[in-house]
Amino acid sequence: MSSATPPGPSRARRLPLAGVLRLGRPSDIWFKPALSVVVAVAPPNLTLLAIGRLDLAMYTMAGSLCALYAHSRPYAARARALAWVVAGMLGGLGVALVTASLTTNAVLLVTVGALLAAAQKTLCDATRIGPPGPVVLSFISSASLFVPQTLGQVPGHLALGAAAGAWAWIVGMAPGLVRPHGPERRATAYALNTAAVSVGAPYDTRARAAAAAAVHAAWQSLLSAGARSGPRRALERLVVRAEVALAAPAATEPERLRRWARELSGAGPVPRPDGLGDAADELLGVEAALPFGPRPLLGRLAPLAPIVLRTALGCALAGYVSLALGVGRPYWALVTAASLYQANVTLTWSRGVQRVVGNLVGVLAFAVLAPLAHVGQAVLVLCCLALNFGAEALIGRNYWLGSVCVTPMALLITEFAHAQQPGRLITDRVLDTLVGALVGFVAAVAVTDRRAGDRIEEALSTVVRAREHATGLLAEEHPESGALESARRGLSAAVVDLRSVTDAASGEWWRRALPEERVMRAEQAGHRTLAATVRRQGLHCREGAQA
Repeated sequence: MSSATPPGPSRARRLPLAGVLRLGRPSDIWFKPALSVVVAVAPPNLTLLAIGRLDLAMYTMAGSLCALYAHSRPYAARARALAWVVAGMLGGLGVALVTASLTTNAVLLVTVGALLAAAQKTLCDATRIGPPGPVVLSFISSASLFVPQTLGQVPGHLALGAAAGAWAWIVGMAPGLVRPHGPERRATAYALNTAAVSVGAPYDTRARAAAAAAVHAAWQSLLSAGARSGPRRALERLVVRAEVALAAPAATEPERLRRWARELSGAGPVPRPDGLGDAADELLGVEAALPFGPRPLLGRLAPLAPIVLRTALGCALAGYVSLALGVGRPYWALVTAASLYQANVTLTWSRGVQRVVGNLVGVLAFAVLAPLAHVGQAVLVLCCLALNFGAEALIGRNYWLGSVCVTPMALLITEFAHAQQPGRLITDRVLDTLVGALVGFVAAVAVTDRRAGDRIEEALSTVVRAREHATGLLAEEHPESGALESARRGLSAAVVDLRSVTDAASGEWWRRALPEERVMRAEQAGHRTLAATVRRQGLHCREGAQA
């Protein structure tokens, strides 16, 4: 008999308000992007200030803001990611500048801006570049569309962006000289801490899923870190210990996992745990290219279609409505809409509330700062640098809190070329925020993701196949070298992907009933099989692990 669950009746999901503005804990590395963006932005802006050409800061900011990206990636992977971010930023800037030099038709400019925002959303989500995602790219390209331009100026302006982007790349890579394995250490520490939480709550399925995802992410981090140096091998052994904890929680001391995680937070040597079987060395010697990473890029594009369509439609409509209302900077409405779109409508709604609250408080902050910034251009530049730092320091607590700094910074940047009327700026910004948030959310609701449930079925099938493959290898007396480890990694990735797909689908506002019980059973069976592979490979504690 088929195990497929027949489609249930469609039902609407209530959109939350409670907790949307609640502040969370700051990121462990909140100061890294905050300091990096200041170091990346300050030299170009101060140089332009010294030569009296602060009006060119829009183009250097395009390159400088690339320093916000890839802080969680190992340096070998970060070098590539930052290079692609700079290339993507310059590509969007180039299209915007050429378009601005060819036409001044506002409707056409908004249309191009919406298409660029959709393309940037697609690439950022498909490549999983991480925070701050496409919003910075969309802000630069959309604003550049409305800057008067000639074709002859475009190469010089792009050269400024490229020079600042090269400096941002150097800033992003510089910490590797001091702490070359910092990102991998943080990923491993997080895996150990989440495993400790799961061990302390053995019946909490959410904690178990979070720990499995953290272990999966730690392996991805290590496998993208380049050559397998001594510290990396030691980190691999710690990730194995996190996996052992999930396989045998009763034989694991959570405090020991937390102690190893604390030791990783410093610059000292990587702790080397005892108690792993001899098979650990064989496992850690398996070729790093074993399948453990995300699906190929092309395989990640199809599920993004609804979000991409929401972005294009919402950004275009927001810009058009702003134009119809006579607002002087319709790209603000466009960027507001672009900033909303998350994995599902529920998250998009939450981001919309956060964006509106943050922007409204931010314009009040601008009203306070504007008289100070008008003292002189040097003070204006310093205010923007302080707001850059504040935005990145606070945005990890909650998006609205970071927006309180982003909003006045964006308003002050418009004064780099010449002083503006603060009252008009505030009015335009408030209108564009409300228009962008309202129209953008309506577009998200209108473009429903009808295949969300289908993707859960596909993910369930993938988990079943991966589990059957691993179970078959467990039944063999002498499986092929590396085959069991490859199967374990594949099953781990499938289980993590199932949870991700289910969470995304559960947040759509209009959907059929989800097969929640089947998902739970598949996750539990997957975790049991993963534990069995760990025990089969001999990765158990000597201290009475229940193998």
